[in-house]
Amino acid sequence: MEFAYNKGIHRTTRQSPFEVVYGFNPLTPLDLIPLPLETYFMHKEKVSRLEFVQKLHEMVNNQIENQIKVYEAKGNRGRKELVLNQRH
Repeated sequence: MEFAYNKGIHRTTRQSPFEVVYGFNPLTPLDLIPLPLETYFMHKEKVSRLEFVQKLHEMVNNQIENQIKVYEAKGNRGRKELVLNQRH
């Protein structure tokens, strides 16, 4: 159940929670098995993966902020600003 939730695309981020954290979406639970150390710590791959995930996090943050603005606009539709007169 947890695997299915973490693999599902969310409306706000347009990404799965797993993809937001790790930069890829696993096809099966077997994709989560750790890689051997000599394959995992290749310098060039690590740098490009880091840059990719940082850009992904930036994009997701922008999508969340945009969705908040949409919710705010829908929630405030039809509301009137309350102006109070102060008597001195």
